[in-house]
Amino acid sequence: MPAEIKGLNEECGVFAIFGHEKAAEITFYGLHALQHRGQQGAGIVTSDGEQLHIHKGTGLVNAIFDQEHLQETLKGSSAIGHVRYATEEERGFENVQPLLFRSQTSSMALAYNGEIVNDFALRTQLEAQGSILQTTSDIEVIAHLIKRGGYLSLEEAIKQALGMVKGAYAFVLLTEDQLFIALDPYGIRPLSLGHIDGSYVIASETCAFDLVGAEFIREVKPGELIVIDKQGLKSSMFASPMQRSLCSMEYVYFARPDSDLNGLNVHASRKIMGKQLAKEATVEADVVTGVPDSSISAAIGFAEESGIPYELGLIKNRYIGRTFIEPTQSSREQGVKMKLSPVRGIVNGKRVVMVDDSIVRGTTSRRIVRLLKEAGATEVHVRIAAPPIKNPCFYGVDTSVTGELIAAQYSIEEIAEEIGADSLAFLSVEGLEKSLVHEDSLDMGICKACFTGRYPTEIYPNAANTNNKQ
Repeated sequence: MPAEIKGLNEECGVFAIFGHEKAAEITFYGLHALQHRGQQGAGIVTSDGEQLHIHKGTGLVNAIFDQEHLQETLKGSSAIGHVRYATEEERGFENVQPLLFRSQTSSMALAYNGEIVNDFALRTQLEAQGSILQTTSDIEVIAHLIKRGGYLSLEEAIKQALGMVKGAYAFVLLTEDQLFIALDPYGIRPLSLGHIDGSYVIASETCAFDLVGAEFIREVKPGELIVIDKQGLKSSMFASPMQRSLCSMEYVYFARPDSDLNGLNVHASRKIMGKQLAKEATVEADVVTGVPDSSISAAIGFAEESGIPYELGLIKNRYIGRTFIEPTQSSREQGVKMKLSPVRGIVNGKRVVMVDDSIVRGTTSRRIVRLLKEAGATEVHVRIAAPPIKNPCFYGVDTSVTGELIAAQYSIEEIAEEIGADSLAFLSVEGLEKSLVHEDSLDMGICKACFTGRYPTEIYPNAANTNNKQ
């Protein structure tokens, strides 16, 4: 079978606010709402109008920040924050964002969610021109490109730098008196604009707005650069917007169910995918259950469409994080054992439909099927509310090696045998698109590259070697 090397990597998350007396505190709560997007590092940089202040660390948001940090260290009325996932080899403190760069004229702090596919080429060029890079983060490359703008205004230097960058990014930059926000021309990453108490806020997901009490205004447009300062908000385009290719895995797995992406609620979208899956892959069974948490919505939709009752067949231990957040294989497997428990009274003697959001390498699915059968399930039919993942992602999801993907190596029947399922079916690519792209979703499109191999951007040599350098 494919080598079980690394788990599915969560996206990172960004949050920003400009012009609020409680900037650090609001950013802390915003990052807490985005904690599911990265659990191995977080940071906040604030501006008091004259100086930038930083605090960051490895671990969970609650463990990194306390009241002293929020009230004394992180002074100011503007802030940017970041939560980060890291592979085992990229877990160094130096890569935790935001990254802060100080100079004689002004300072700037940067953070982003995404992946730069021409990072290797840009690093080679910068090093040949004398730059000394201190981290493996793409965001440092962007910072160097900006500073090479010379006597251009910062806004123009950012536009020039982003014009050289290829890939997926939701980008925030804070100076002493300005906040800059940008989204890649394809809109691969989610990024939304809101306001609270007359101040603008930015977040990777709208669930962060709900927690801090902000009101959603709109999504940042692909290719858009927003500048916020004391004069207000100014929007311009640094690149021609392309057909939007929002990462479909945001709907399938990454985003929280209470977030909205491109006008679609994530929970509702997952229910639609579950209903479509039931139409495409009917099965005779007694109960439907979902794998907590991201598959519950799809399982409910499957049950509603199929008429098979939905039951809580698996219980999640709320004190255990998502298994893929652990970068090593041994810790991931132990995490599955600690994380889920079957409800024997529900599944014993029953034919069970187990709905999950995806199969990447098969380890987790195999363990869950075994748990259900050990609890007395007579049959376990696995239904996946997404197409088979057959191709690597170069936009921030840690699947950069095709050999790690079980669907790229084996047929559906072989995968079913490997995970011990009585049957296995995936949602079709057409069914996924039908579920997510609607006539009233103007300029909407989804990136399906991990399913189809058709990438929205050019993929550069060495892209796989630099994957996940957020």
